Amino acid sequence: MEKYFHAISQMGEYHSNYNEDFWVAEEIGSTKILIAVLDGCSMGKESYFAATLMGKLLRKIAKEIYYQAFIAKKENTLSEILKEVMQQLFLQLKQLKNDLALEREELLSTLLLGIVDAQQKTAEMLCIGDGLIVCNGILTEYEQENKPDYLGYHLEENFEDWYKAQNQFLNLTKVQNLSIATDGIFSFSPFEKKSNFPLRETEIIDFLLRKEENSENENPLKRKIKELAEKYGLKPTDDLTIIQLFTA
Repeated sequence: MEKYFHAISQMGEYHSNYNEDFWVAEEIGSTKILIAVLDGCSMGKESYFAATLMGKLLRKIAKEIYYQAFIAKKENTLSEILKEVMQQLFLQLKQLKNDLALEREELLSTLLLGIVDAQQKTAEMLCIGDGLIVCNGILTEYEQENKPDYLGYHLEENFEDWYKAQNQFLNLTKVQNLSIATDGIFSFSPFEKKSNFPLRETEIIDFLLRKEENSENENPLKRKIKELAEKYGLKPTDDLTIIQLFTA
């Protein structure tokens, strides 16, 4: 299996204490990888905590599923794995909520999750809240008018009922260039006057997420964000996290 990915997460210009985003990229099968970006709710308590906690649980769950599949010598389909990941996240997060006596407002984070088969070039995606998916140049935006329906709202419910009610699934085929991002990607604003014409939102996204040749050994995301700031005076006002995954 040949694949490579780039990731970046940085604090927005309007935030002063913490980056409330988190990202995960973890192998979950012999040819499969789990990718996720999370964005903690700014109105919640210690919003970085929810995103970080859920992200670390996802890493743990991915390793457990990979190990179990290795022992059983059988891997489930992408949709089955996606559901298994979410079920484990739901149950383990609920258990931690009880063990640590956490309030609901301490567990509010969006989640954009994908299970990708880099060999078959397919992916199953689920977005809980807001986020952006770009596959082979095609954009799919999930926007809930700044009122995300966080997983943390539903931990006392039955998982099967909650999962069946989800409608932000996306099935992808012929995946060559896949990017996922928190909604900070829509928050670029000018902070300096530049002679160049300002870029439109679609141009910023295209510039950031366009694949470049010979980029396996560097992180072009960091360089491009720096270029947007230095050349155009554009910086994200909200925390920004991006994962790019390329298959070959």
